[in-house]
Parts: sequence; C-alpha cells; structure tokens
Amino acid sequence: MSTTEITATPGQPLVTITREFDAPRELLFRAYTDPELLVQWLGPRRLEMTVERHEARDGGTYRYIHRGEDGVAHAFRGVFHGTPTPERGIVQTFEYEGAPGQVSLETAVFEERDGRTTVRVSSVFQSVAARDAHVESGMEVGVRDSMDRLAELLATLAAVR
Repeated sequence: MSTTEITATPGQPLVTITREFDAPRELLFRAYTDPELLVQWLGPRRLEMTVERHEARDGGTYRYIHRGEDGVAHAFRGVFHGTPTPERGIVQTFEYEGAPGQVSLETAVFEERDGRTTVRVSSVFQSVAARDAHVESGMEVGVRDSMDRLAELLATLAAVR
C-alpha cells in the first residue's frame, strides 16, 4: 500500500498532501467530484458524512457535514474556482465552520503514469498561525484515514469496471 505524505514546512503557510494510487486519473477525479463517492472516503472512518451540496463547477459551492456517534456535527464549506477537470485538477476554498473566516485555498492535481495516479493537494493558509492551528487540530489522522479509505474505494470501483 502506498503511504500518504503530509508536509508542513515550518514558517510557511502551506500544507502539501501526496499519495499514489493504483488507479487511473479519471477514476480519482470522479471520486473527488461525485458526491456519492465522496461520502464513502472523505473524513475519518469514525464519522459519517452528509453532502448538503457539491457543485463541482466554476463558482459552484460545496458544504458537507461530518457527524460522530455523539451527534456532534463538523461542517465544511467552500467555492470552486475554475472548472475542475482531470487534467487541470481542482481549485477550491476550504473553511471549517467551527473556525469562521479561516479560509484556505486548496489545489488538487492528478498525475497519471502507467495506470497509477499521484494526487497532490496543496493548501495555502492566510498565515502560518492559521496553518499551525489546522495541523494541530488533528487533521493528520483525518487525512491519513481518508486516503486509506480512498484507496479501498478505488480498488472496489476498479473491480467493478
């Protein structure tokens, strides 16, 4: 299994997440843009995800909610910039509603080689302090869990194809 690399260089308001998957770029792109697939992998396993809206188009918005067994909800929202495509990737803002005004700009690119695709997500924060708060929130656990769940979903989808 491929591992997820998370890089947060000290002094820079940036987090980069990189993971290689045994799947074609188009399938990864679909997993990132199809709400029915998104709920199957995005977020920690212990949380259930509901997509309120996911308009993967220029100017489109998204909002989804994660809930734990305790009923506590964590909502996230953003806006897509440019038209997402497998070749150009996805550009969107990201905001946790529990920390209003702390908006990051995320870019996801999908690089395919020999049927395997590397996904690289770069998140630029408004400040190093905002980036540090995001990292310290426990995001690493959620990111690693999400990427593992995505790999499992892609294997299932590839088997069905």
